Amino acid sequence: MLEHLFGSKTRAKLLTLFVHHPAKAFFVRELTRLIETQINAVRRELENLVELGLVNAADAPATGTKHPGLKRKYYKMNEGFPLIAEVRTLITKAHVLMERRLDREITTLGDVQYAALLGAFIGRTGSPVDLFLVGTIDQKQARKLVDQLEKEMGFEINFTCMPLQDFNYRKEITDRFLYSILEAPKSVLINKID
Repeated sequence: MLEHLFGSKTRAKLLTLFVHHPAKAFFVRELTRLIETQINAVRRELENLVELGLVNAADAPATGTKHPGLKRKYYKMNEGFPLIAEVRTLITKAHVLMERRLDREITTLGDVQYAALLGAFIGRTGSPVDLFLVGTIDQKQARKLVDQLEKEMGFEINFTCMPLQDFNYRKEITDRFLYSILEAPKSVLINKID
């Protein structure tokens, strides 16, 4: 969806990555690996994003180790871009629209009693997880789905699968981790528990 709005898959993946890591400076080859795209396409889209003003060339982060003769050009999200809030909102809403497909895929993982999107899926930082699932779930299939989502969305997804018995027990003892999830802002896809 985003590639149609932004002109290319590469540009959409780059924007998603920059939006989810606004303080981080990336070098070209690192971006190529992270979004799994050809280096020439990444360079071309970086030039477009710099020209638009969404991304700036950045100083190399201080790592403590020096590499003489190695010149890397770094890029970082331009937080001063006048439409940055709108770009963030658009990317977040595109991910939320993906929920329609995601809830169908989640139901194929087993007997899912509860599924919620948090953190990166709804544009919030500091959530304990990004995807929370409760029920009898095939762990290998869940990992495969998350790997596919990470490739599509361009960011790492932290997820937790919890059997219903564990969920009930943790809820009963007011487990801190569980309540940090239950009290966090979220988008609930499936709820057969309440």
